[in-house]
Amino acid sequence: MRGCYVRLGRERGFKRCAERSPRPCLGAGAARADLQGKQFTPVVDSPELVKMDQSMVHLWVKTEPFIVGALQIPPPSKFSMHYLRKMSTYVRLRASEGCYPRLFWPMWRHIACGKLQLAKDLAWLYFEIFDSLVERTPEERLEWAEVVSSCTSEEELEKQRNKLSVDTLQFLLFLYIQQLNKISLRTSLIGEEWPSRRDKSQSANLTGKSTCQNKNWNDYTHQAFVQNHLLDLLELLLDPDQLSASSHSTHGSLVSPEAVRALSFLIEGTVNKTRTVHPLHELALWQPLHVKNGYSKITKAFSFSKLEVWLRACLTGSPFGTSACLKSGKKLAWAQQVEGTTKRAKIACNAHMVPEIHRMVVMSQVYKQTLAKSSDTLVGAHVKIHRCNESFIYLLSPLRSVTIEKCRNSTFVLGPVQTAIHLHSCDNVKVIGICHRLSISSTTGCTFNILTPTHPLILLGNQAVTFAPYHTHYPMLEDHMARMGLATVPNYWDSPMLVCKENSDASVFRLLPPNEFYTFVIPFEMEGDTTETPGGLPHAYQKALSQREQKIQVWQKTVKEAGLTKDQRKQFQVLVENKFYEWLIHTGHRQQLDSLVPPAAGSKQAAG
Repeated sequence: MRGCYVRLGRERGFKRCAERSPRPCLGAGAARADLQGKQFTPVVDSPELVKMDQSMVHLWVKTEPFIVGALQIPPPSKFSMHYLRKMSTYVRLRASEGCYPRLFWPMWRHIACGKLQLAKDLAWLYFEIFDSLVERTPEERLEWAEVVSSCTSEEELEKQRNKLSVDTLQFLLFLYIQQLNKISLRTSLIGEEWPSRRDKSQSANLTGKSTCQNKNWNDYTHQAFVQNHLLDLLELLLDPDQLSASSHSTHGSLVSPEAVRALSFLIEGTVNKTRTVHPLHELALWQPLHVKNGYSKITKAFSFSKLEVWLRACLTGSPFGTSACLKSGKKLAWAQQVEGTTKRAKIACNAHMVPEIHRMVVMSQVYKQTLAKSSDTLVGAHVKIHRCNESFIYLLSPLRSVTIEKCRNSTFVLGPVQTAIHLHSCDNVKVIGICHRLSISSTTGCTFNILTPTHPLILLGNQAVTFAPYHTHYPMLEDHMARMGLATVPNYWDSPMLVCKENSDASVFRLLPPNEFYTFVIPFEMEGDTTETPGGLPHAYQKALSQREQKIQVWQKTVKEAGLTKDQRKQFQVLVENKFYEWLIHTGHRQQLDSLVPPAAGSKQAAG
């Protein structure tokens, strides 16, 4: 594809923030968000709440902890409420040992390996996933990458990890929500666990019809999960002296403000349907709500029973979830209708109506075409790509997360992804990207050219997976990496982690042999300074490219010195072009080249 370029313009219409806006975070300060995504300032006081009553409060379950935080496998058996209750008591009793209010890695390692029977690498996986959700500046993320890459031994690395800690109560909630993907035979009999056409909790698709979806992206499932398990979530946050002998709450149990602050990891809300978003604990602590939620200035705590009733009464659907995006979001005409097909691409976003930290783009059914965007609509967005076939999709902006589901015979070239790329139920797909984490499940024949500071996660149901080094660039790439806090080292692209027992056979994946390796050219012109692959290529792959280049030079010299006549040169040129054309058709590259032709003016792709 060398020498084939199409102009890729910068999309306009959305203000680009200079730095990453605050994300739902672990123990970070509360933030106030204008729903137009224009400003985020600390909340000190709120006069608008003076005349507020309970009926005007709307709470919802945050989407990001489930999209990014819930690992898409059944949780370990000892992440049950029984063991998490024990852990909740254990950490409080050992507060002085690095367990509470912040849980340090050495103590979590002790609890996970010694009490919950987890392998050390799995214990670190859960700890690191949770830690990656913490609000940090790009500079802080790059500093940690430098620290890790400078370690020359496992002992040095472990010494650096020992300095890390997370909010204890929020981490308990994080462990509990891993049950989102738990499969229960008992509940499956009554239709709770397995998808059903009549299940009202399923998200709507782009046409408004109900459809079974990944639980991690289904905001109705998130809401139902929290509502169904609210009692457990609250009990998990109770101090030991507020529990009965059987480790349950009583009518007189009191919930501390610290516990409600921890619950803000999962819940936020607004008042009077205003455009200001508040963390749960700020809403709960405002004077006008104390009668309803049971807060007492004398005990400086909430009544367990009143708080539970208040939460249930106020919980509603998320205005920032997938369903709201599909129902009320802006429909984007980024893709073209392909002649001779009945499939029509459907793409929606919510960037025009939500804070930047809640941006979302959902695309479905892109078929037999090339879609390329570098747009402010994508910056910091959670992206879901669903049922795309025989297409080449370039999303060349810094992204928050990407989920690719049920796609076939397609190539995805992604800008730097700050959290995770997840693939599920895909066949013959190639993903080229830089991300904090990659996880895959139920894939067949997929190839991943990646740069990542964590071990790629091979979950359930994968076959013929190929890993290869990241091998491309575009002009804004290094700027986008810096914005997302992603460095070129460490890079564990070639060291995947087999997470599930069924994957004990390492033959499920392979590393691409150097003799099969080629660089990838992104065929678009953009402004920017990046002119080569960040971090370079591993020596073996660079050597293979050099040897191939030498062979080409030898061939060119042979042709030049062959002494062909003018007619022979013409015949030889026609022969080479015919062979090249056959190769384009055989490999499918002809379709890609054809789809790079800019659309006619009348069918121009819409900006967004």
